[in-house]
Amino acid sequence: MAPKKHPYHAGNYAPIRTTLSFQPCSYEGSIPHELLGGQYVRNGSNPLQVDTSRNFHWFDGDGMLTGVFFERIAQTGVRPTFVNQYVRTDVHDAVARYPRLHHITPSVTTLISPTSTVFRVMMEVVRAMALIVASLWGLVARPIRRTSTANTNVLHHDGRVLATNETGPPMRVLLPSLRTVGWFTGSRAEGEPTDEKSQPYFGGPGVEGFFKEMTTAHPHVDPRTDEMFLYHATFLAPFVTYSIIPAERSANRTVRLNRPVPGFQSGKIMHDLGVSRKHTVMIDLPVSLDPFNLRHNRPVVKYDLHGQTRFGVFLRYEPEKIEWYTTGPCMIMHTVNTWDEETFNGTQVHLLLCRMNGVAPLYHMGDLEAPKATTPASPECRLYYYQFPPAKEFPKQITHQWALSAIPFEFPHVPHHLQMTQTRFVYGNSMRTGDFAKAFISNFKVDCLVKIDVAALLARGLFDPPAQVDGCVDKRSISEVLVSDDKDDPIKVFALPDEWYAQECSFIPRKDGKSEDDGWLVTYVFDESQLDDGGVAPEDSRSELWIIDAVGMKEVVGRVILPQRVPYGMHGNWFPEEQILGQRDIERFRK
Repeated sequence: MAPKKHPYHAGNYAPIRTTLSFQPCSYEGSIPHELLGGQYVRNGSNPLQVDTSRNFHWFDGDGMLTGVFFERIAQTGVRPTFVNQYVRTDVHDAVARYPRLHHITPSVTTLISPTSTVFRVMMEVVRAMALIVASLWGLVARPIRRTSTANTNVLHHDGRVLATNETGPPMRVLLPSLRTVGWFTGSRAEGEPTDEKSQPYFGGPGVEGFFKEMTTAHPHVDPRTDEMFLYHATFLAPFVTYSIIPAERSANRTVRLNRPVPGFQSGKIMHDLGVSRKHTVMIDLPVSLDPFNLRHNRPVVKYDLHGQTRFGVFLRYEPEKIEWYTTGPCMIMHTVNTWDEETFNGTQVHLLLCRMNGVAPLYHMGDLEAPKATTPASPECRLYYYQFPPAKEFPKQITHQWALSAIPFEFPHVPHHLQMTQTRFVYGNSMRTGDFAKAFISNFKVDCLVKIDVAALLARGLFDPPAQVDGCVDKRSISEVLVSDDKDDPIKVFALPDEWYAQECSFIPRKDGKSEDDGWLVTYVFDESQLDDGGVAPEDSRSELWIIDAVGMKEVVGRVILPQRVPYGMHGNWFPEEQILGQRDIERFRK
């Protein structure tokens, strides 16, 4: 009998082995004019080598970017072309040159597993340190100066496209080829033209500087000022620091790097933050990241079901004036949108996010069963609303905190040009059965894309507020929403055909749109009926990119047939033509 495959090495989670450059694609239907010259790119974990004898977590694999570029053609109008490339990190290049290394750093599964012994964790840490030192001495592979796999997100800021991951600084790549340029460390990226001026950078010298380079996978870019906001979280005091990178053309070109954020008491698992036009919101979860836990025979990463979640709110340039608000324990991977509202008492801060009432997904992505002490009886992941009062109001407590909808909701998207303002609509992923918060990978497949009318549900909730924390405005299940024929329903669902599954979507606005939602959603989809009886994806299986009308959330206006499948991955983004044409110059790519 063949050995059981790890769930993230099977089906359409399994890594793809072929990289292609500008492979022409056929398509059905039409391609809207607004897509011409642009590119949709998705990042995700795609391990270069699979070692079945070691632990593996979905967060562990090498970063692979997968894109569809809508090339302008003079005679025919458009030619979709497919591109996928590995992000050429230090870790990727070391393993590519010396495949026997497999994974360089300890698996996330090893760090979170309650069954991991102190000996096992220490052996993996010692192995990683030994390999890194040996690589720097030229004894094995290539020099490994940074351990990030850059496998989580991809975004645009100030003429650069950046691939990100929590374990290092962003990595610049070039569109539409997806070739790797180099690490971006605060002011410039490797591979860009240099000048004689001293450049500030994340971190600093030595081990402490190495850890302070570790940057959130979800930096936020203000579409008005083009400033990029991010934090660096480690297990070393002061635990969290905060950086703001302005655009080079900005009149106020003040780079603010690694400013301490007071109030954190230990290292924490953090994945996202909230940023409005005036404020920043830090999220302190009851998920510790502390290697010293090993002294007490506890996992390095530990969730406290009886702990607290805290939100730290401060004016975006003044982290030292942070104000903390406390609520019950939960897990938050992604914020959705943050905006300000002026009142006669001052400025209220509003925050939308995806809230899980447990931490099971962190375990099931490593093929682990979540400990009973971390798993509530009814796991859920919902779109939540939080309201924070003006800074001068007392007592310091959250004004509103409840779910807008009861349906599962994750991988949120707000159109980039509307971020940090009160938008009417947000988009995200859902599913007919299961929930993102449940502890089984089979439930973690997206067969629904959702558009939620936030303005309508907020108006209902603020008029008749649900119970704090556990309350919900729209209590319908996804099946009840699907049968609704109300044209003004605040929740609209695009349900994929049976056995078809999607990934994170991006919104592309119509040039002369008549409403905020007048445009299209793009996402990669895969038909799992292509899998064989053993659940293996054949070599000739293919994915598609679908273009979906965002107004009605029913019609697929165009289908691009890709030359190979696209494994289920992390986060994607749409890059319009002006961003691709406006990229900064480079001198060299990483080789």
